[in-house]
Amino acid sequence: MSSRPFPVPSGRRTRATALTLSLAAAGLLAGTVPAAHAAPVHAAPRHDGAGPQCRGEGVDPAARIRYRTDVLIKAPLSTVFKLQTDVERWPDWQRPVLSMERLDPGPLRRGSRFRWTTPAPPTPTTPATTLTITSTVRQLRHGGCILWSGPAIGEGIRIDEGVHLWTFTRVRGGVRVHTEETWTGDQVEADVPLATEILGQGLRAWLDDLKAAAEARAGHRR
Repeated sequence: MSSRPFPVPSGRRTRATALTLSLAAAGLLAGTVPAAHAAPVHAAPRHDGAGPQCRGEGVDPAARIRYRTDVLIKAPLSTVFKLQTDVERWPDWQRPVLSMERLDPGPLRRGSRFRWTTPAPPTPTTPATTLTITSTVRQLRHGGCILWSGPAIGEGIRIDEGVHLWTFTRVRGGVRVHTEETWTGDQVEADVPLATEILGQGLRAWLDDLKAAAEARAGHRR
């Protein structure tokens, strides 16, 4: 597939294509997002480089599409961090992750790469397809944080770069997991509010899955 961005559509096609991109990159299938997440409030953009980071790096400060959220998980930090960073097992607890492949051996570390797929539903202007995301770990601190980035490409769909940060903090009662992500690319930027809304739904759904998996695993150990 060409590495060039796809042309930006216009009018109603713009909105439909942006919606497809948003749903696909968030890893959402119809009916997988709880009703309570239907209209999240997204965080305001920051351009000063402030905010959570992993070893001095964070999400793209200039990106127009961004979302941040967090959750308390009642499980040991080691359990939560292992679930999130054992990327090869994501399909075990995240239904929207269809496949996962490590592109290098050994423990996940800075420079590690992995390729994963998630479905993109059809719209009136685009067919159903599978989005392929190739992620590169930019920073990692064991038990503390991870930052990865990379493009997402499907048939007629492209996100030039997504940058995804996770931080993990031990607190009273469990672990506070914070996540934020930015997207850049002509197609997703064709409808920034819609792309941001669906990105938020995807991140909240991911946190829901991580919380359920970690707390279930912690419960089995009691």
